[in-house]
Amino acid sequence: MKAIALFSGGLDSTLAIKMIIDQGIEVLAVNISTGFGSTNDRREHMQSMCDQVGAELKIIDIQSEYLQEVLFDPKHGYGKNFNPCIDCHAKMFAVAKRIMEAEGASFLISGEVMGQRPMSQNKDALQTVLDESNCDGLLLRPMSAKMLTPTLAETKGWVDRERLEGITGRSRDRQLEMVREIGLKDFESPGGGCLLTDENFAKKMNDFIKYDKFEVRDITLMKFGRHLRLDDGAKLVVGRNKDENVHLQNINNDKYYHIKTVGLPGPHAMLSKTASQKDKECATKIILTYCKTSPNAEYTLSYDDLELKGSPFESRDMIQPYTIL
Repeated sequence: MKAIALFSGGLDSTLAIKMIIDQGIEVLAVNISTGFGSTNDRREHMQSMCDQVGAELKIIDIQSEYLQEVLFDPKHGYGKNFNPCIDCHAKMFAVAKRIMEAEGASFLISGEVMGQRPMSQNKDALQTVLDESNCDGLLLRPMSAKMLTPTLAETKGWVDRERLEGITGRSRDRQLEMVREIGLKDFESPGGGCLLTDENFAKKMNDFIKYDKFEVRDITLMKFGRHLRLDDGAKLVVGRNKDENVHLQNINNDKYYHIKTVGLPGPHAMLSKTASQKDKECATKIILTYCKTSPNAEYTLSYDDLELKGSPFESRDMIQPYTIL
């Protein structure tokens, strides 16, 4: 017997997997990447969780499919910010079902807890996701199973329902008790995880789609730096620290110039290649304002193979009108 788990790397999905493995069932933990997860690479953490509970890890990239089919026209709308949670979960379950069929597995599991999230994990939303993904009966939610209708795995006797949980709501008391029982180490504290649920990230997304078509290659750029919109519509992104500078330097997106200071320390920046001369001059002033420079002096910036000279603003306050975040 084999099951496919939708695996976020978080505590609930790890505990759900452990409960099913403890019943003698092989579990393939599938992390489905939309591109909007954490800014950090969580592969090592996810592998550690899987190793501790005895599951195999597989990461599936659905970024292109997600942008085309879910993000910009969700049937069930958005949450508080840019998060189409119900449609997103339905897509993930549909993908997991494809994997289940390809792997010859018998059912799906997830770590969802009824009532933990008011929009996407109330009883109606949990059922809507099943209906939309054609997974009704196939998806077992071990953390709240006793509070939900028995699934195929339970009615067929593949899983003992009595050994599952009936957790509801936002309290983590039972989960932490389970952690102690199994000796799970280095698990993550509960958190959003998805950038689309973040108010500030949503501001950047809403600004972006006013001016440009959003593509897979734009996702990474959205995760780092200060984001600014200039007078003629060009987008400018300026690194805030060494780590962000490194991330920006590694982005390969031919819609943008890579901008570096010449002869003085400064942030790495990126600017739309469609930028007007006016926006290039403004970008130059903004970038130099984040350096140790004098408004009375002139400095050089490298826009890929092009060099531009300019002076900083007298104050960072003058950058505020351009700032998205």
